[in-house]
Amino acid sequence: MTRTLRNLPGYAFLTVAAVLSLFPLYFMVVSATNTSQDVLGSRLTPGTNLLQNVRDLFATADVRSAMWHSAVNAVATTLVALVVCSIAGYGFEIFHSKGKDRLMGVLLLAMMIPFAATMIPLFQLFADMGLTNSTLAVILPAVSTPFLILLFRQSSRNFPHEILEAARLDGLSELMIFARIYIPTMRSTYAAAATITFMAAWNNFLWPKVILVSPQYQTMPMLISNLTSGYVTNYGVLMLAVLLASLPTVVIFLVLQRSFAEGITGAIK
Repeated sequence: MTRTLRNLPGYAFLTVAAVLSLFPLYFMVVSATNTSQDVLGSRLTPGTNLLQNVRDLFATADVRSAMWHSAVNAVATTLVALVVCSIAGYGFEIFHSKGKDRLMGVLLLAMMIPFAATMIPLFQLFADMGLTNSTLAVILPAVSTPFLILLFRQSSRNFPHEILEAARLDGLSELMIFARIYIPTMRSTYAAAATITFMAAWNNFLWPKVILVSPQYQTMPMLISNLTSGYVTNYGVLMLAVLLASLPTVVIFLVLQRSFAEGITGAIK
């Protein structure tokens, strides 16, 4: 009993923190069922305007196309980034050298440069290559990030080198070792990297807004931004669009949350 009372303040704090964290999600779901006036009035109970909001949203915006382009960009970016960054992290750690440590330091310093500082020259580069209004232009800047390379490098430190030596003695090439041994062993790291990359790619707004000039290539964040650009904003429709845009990332996180935690913990160790 004494132990329970001693832990009571901690439980109370965690309960308050959980409520505060979940409240924006609750308000978003509830607002999607209310009218714009109810949302502006901060109504906290579900309404009966959900079907009307759905009709208004699909009548004013091409939601299917935006969801499709967001899905293609996010999935493609995630798959390519996992391949590129895992190979880089594997090479940095398994074939360790002082030169690679210096190069890794340069990559980490690159993380301090804001994207806005490189956005204009990056746009000019892709424009000269004729890649504006293309999925490739959205994917390429995100396929190799210092954070993911560092994540795989740190996780690779726990990879048993004895297995590598045994596989090499058995005649396996480095590519076969990577595909047959490294990838299955690092499943949790891949899950963590996939979660981070997918969420970042799905929610990416600034770069797609710059490089995807034509409205027909808009993604969900761009669609949501366009819903607020008129003279009058229907906040019920806006919150419904935000809810639809949030569902894929929520599903991905819930499915991979255990592996995500294991992957992050393994990288820290």
